[in-house]
Amino acid sequence: MSSTEKPAPLSGVKGMNDILPAAAPLWERFESAVRGVARAYGYQQIATPIVEHTRLFTRGIGAVTDIVEKEMYSFTDALNGEDLSLRPENTASVVRACIEHNLLYDGPKRLWYQGPMFRHERPQRGRYRQFHQFGVEALGFAGPDADAEIIMMGQRLWDDLGLSGIRLEINSIGQPDERARHREALIAHLTAHEDQLDADARRRLHSNPLRILDTKNPAMQDLVNSAPRLLDFLGPESLAHFEGVQTILRQMGVAFHINPRLVRGLDYYNLTVFEWITDALGAQGTLCGGGRYDPLIAMMGGKAAPACGFGMGVERILELIQEQCPPNAPGLCDVYVVHQGAAARMVAFRAAEGLRTMGLDVILHCNAAGQEASFKSQMKKADASGAAFAVILGDDELAAGEATLKTLRDGVSAGGAGGTQRRVALDALADTIVAALVGDDEDDEDLA
Repeated sequence: MSSTEKPAPLSGVKGMNDILPAAAPLWERFESAVRGVARAYGYQQIATPIVEHTRLFTRGIGAVTDIVEKEMYSFTDALNGEDLSLRPENTASVVRACIEHNLLYDGPKRLWYQGPMFRHERPQRGRYRQFHQFGVEALGFAGPDADAEIIMMGQRLWDDLGLSGIRLEINSIGQPDERARHREALIAHLTAHEDQLDADARRRLHSNPLRILDTKNPAMQDLVNSAPRLLDFLGPESLAHFEGVQTILRQMGVAFHINPRLVRGLDYYNLTVFEWITDALGAQGTLCGGGRYDPLIAMMGGKAAPACGFGMGVERILELIQEQCPPNAPGLCDVYVVHQGAAARMVAFRAAEGLRTMGLDVILHCNAAGQEASFKSQMKKADASGAAFAVILGDDELAAGEATLKTLRDGVSAGGAGGTQRRVALDALADTIVAALVGDDEDDEDLA
């Protein structure tokens, strides 16, 4: 390429989306809600690395799962030859951290996390190759009350976000010996109708037949509907645990539907599994899924301990928020500082910093084109910012040791006799604006 030739613009990697400023209100609303729900239930935040050893996921998730076989971003570290992967989910990482740092030595833990995950799958509405997940893990709790509590956390989050039309489906997949007996019956049933299996089901027939029940292939629905039900193979203890979950949910008014085909896609689950589902997002209707995974801590090399949790895809929930109850776009700041002239610029810098010290959000006008903008042009920027007030500084204001305070938004006033615009002494500027924003009319009159 010659030195005068313009380089072609670069684009992002397919499925790795930018989060633009216009989306910030949605993210802020969701993040505030999940932090509040986690705090309300006594959950503490944990953060794990994005890159982990590949064997963490092959051992924890299962070598014959779709995630490990087809979706992980894995590579060999060129410096030391280690096999590494970008995390496709976070439960295995949280359990690894708990074992490595001996977090359960003083008793059970309630933990929550939020961050990016990576899966190489076909991008769809609300589902990307880099996606964000919020999840909780209750480690060391064996009873059905822990299962019910994390389900109720989901219900509280939907309520706090103002979302509707989200239904809960639950099931029990029992214990390994119960699944083994069911597995034999299931394989026999599917083998007898092998001509009806698609390629994916044939591949899974002997490696992971339970996942065939979760098929979305319409041609196989009658076959899986007539398959042996795992619930019919559960023993008294598993049934009692499942009934305990249902009893709590009923008493707490959480509606649910038992879906005997619900199995979840990861090998570490046992007993309770559940999904929160919406019909408003097309085929990608699962907003949140989880359940109990008592075997995982021992599978990962730790001392055996019970556990349960859930994970939810943030982008899909944001799609639903945008559709059902989009937030109003907030103003960029409380105050926009307009100025003209070299002397006014330095006073404007000091005034802006003083306002920020008082806890206000302030935009100081900066010239974008290398030349000073007119007051009219700057005021257009101030109006567009959503600020409550403009602070105007020019030669006249500087000579008097004052600033012009102009109201830009309904519901606030610059105070004093001028109403929407008046002069304020520079040393009283911050107090005047704070009083006006909090509606302290009495203080406002004293400062007029």
